Amino acid sequence: MAMVELDAVHREYPLGTTVVHAVRGVTFVIDTGEFVSIVGPSGCGKTTILNMIGCIDKPTEGSVRFDGTDTRTLSDSAAADLRLKHIGFVFQSFNLVPVLTVRENVELPMMLAHSRPADRRRVRDHLIDAVGLSEFASHKPGELSGGQRQRVAIARALVNGPRLVIADEPTANLDSETGNSVLDVMRRLNREEDVTFVFSTHDPEILQYASRIIRLRDGRVEEDSRAPAPQTDGVER
Repeated sequence: MAMVELDAVHREYPLGTTVVHAVRGVTFVIDTGEFVSIVGPSGCGKTTILNMIGCIDKPTEGSVRFDGTDTRTLSDSAAADLRLKHIGFVFQSFNLVPVLTVRENVELPMMLAHSRPADRRRVRDHLIDAVGLSEFASHKPGELSGGQRQRVAIARALVNGPRLVIADEPTANLDSETGNSVLDVMRRLNREEDVTFVFSTHDPEILQYASRIIRLRDGRVEEDSRAPAPQTDGVER
């Protein structure tokens, strides 16, 4: 079933007296349950496309649909509500609140959604355990490694039960072993939590985790290929 549909999408930005064409006529569909990597060199349009899929930005031309809804028709408040309830985000810089513990960082989106305290505790603790950080639940971000902080960010992205998680260069600030560990966690949660993942990267080494690769160049889709679901042992490195 189609979750995200891009149809002839263009995105242009004014830059002084010129116009930057960040995305040029991109069309593809992402189905529920996929684990998709959007790849390409810096400046190829990866982040712009993720921002449009995540209802942070809107196309200049064409349409982006989430569950059949054309996101261009959404007001700012409606788009914010959709993001809060249905889309999780993982950023390369983690974006954790430094004065909050792991528990508090993970729980924060549920507080913003006015979830019941008992539900917050149950879901929070389940996800902290799922990313292998139960023994660090009382720690603050400054007491964690980069890989641990990214796992906190993944748990936080999942806490409101989103159908889609968008990860923009989630391993960019990690060494290769730690980055592989983070992708292991994402792939396992894709299966166990039945969440669709779309992540961007320019690192060819982590493409082994993707079941589908959308390759961009100069704002256009250069290749869209599918591969057998990667076989992982589920053991975190």
